[in-house]
Amino acid sequence: MRSESPTVSYCKLLFGMTAKEWREENPEKKGNIRDYASINELICLSNMENLNAVMINEGMAQVGRLKKLNEIAIQQMTILNEVESRKLLK
Repeated sequence: MRSESPTVSYCKLLFGMTAKEWREENPEKKGNIRDYASINELICLSNMENLNAVMINEGMAQVGRLKKLNEIAIQQMTILNEVESRKLLK
């Protein structure tokens, strides 16, 4: 069985680039891509990690998981950003 690298997949899904690509584009920044993520991105990332574990336990194939996680990430970021925008209006 091939070993997966889920963090790379999460970064690609959420940030549009792998952690390695981020480091190459941001050599002046210390740490990693998560250190510069917003609270909403960190919440979504944590949710994706948990949902991925559930999907693995259910036997879902990697391709199907990544597609579903991408859909969920888009939905969650939309909702989280809308909630944040409403708070700023008050």
